Amino acid sequence: MKIVVIGGTGLIGSKLVGKLNAHGHEAVAAAPNTGVNTLTGEGLAEVLEGASVVVDVSNSPSFEDEAVMDFFRTSTTNLLEAEAQAGVAHHVALSVVGTDRLQDSGYFRAKQVQEDLIKASGIPYSIVHATQFFEFMKRLTDSATEGDTVHLAHVKIRPVYSDDLAAAVDRAALGTPTNDVVEVAGPDEFELDQLIRELLAAGNDPRKVVADPGAKYFDAELQETSLLPGPDAEITETKFNDWLVQQR
Repeated sequence: MKIVVIGGTGLIGSKLVGKLNAHGHEAVAAAPNTGVNTLTGEGLAEVLEGASVVVDVSNSPSFEDEAVMDFFRTSTTNLLEAEAQAGVAHHVALSVVGTDRLQDSGYFRAKQVQEDLIKASGIPYSIVHATQFFEFMKRLTDSATEGDTVHLAHVKIRPVYSDDLAAAVDRAALGTPTNDVVEVAGPDEFELDQLIRELLAAGNDPRKVVADPGAKYFDAELQETSLLPGPDAEITETKFNDWLVQQR
């Protein structure tokens, strides 16, 4: 099959393109740097010609409320319209575990709009909800840092390795549309503040982590289980501590 991966040059997208090609499919990495821009529509009709599946793993370059909403609403609308014209049979999108529970956040409100557009499009779809991946933890830490202190809520999290997540998205892309949401999470459950302490210690980072009940997660208030998947989630294999050792 020809499978177009929107955001195909990023962390997850590049891994996914490699896996799909290894399975003998024609995976095409579509991104602004390959001449495909979902915000403007540039190159969409051309890249989707002959495509059976489209996988959207793109992300907004800005997390500011208005910008991120414009990105997901506009890009998803343009993409779905182009897919309908091209006769694409399966739309797969990567989203985030807990999106519907984190609507105080402009980012997650935008992700919810993306999901709602997909569900209303009439195109058969599969939405993969992932917990945050290991490689995102540094960005999360930096966003929660004030001076030399990291303020994080004492909540539970099951981060996932990007390669394992790409494999799960690969399976979704090659499978039958579920017209539903499937969840993917890592094998280990942590307290978020303790996880970041381990990450900083491994990198000899002197910042201090404080468990702060008022700390928000990209502007959203968290309950203890806000970031956890449900009982039917697909659980991946790679452990965070094993990955951390490999980073040294």
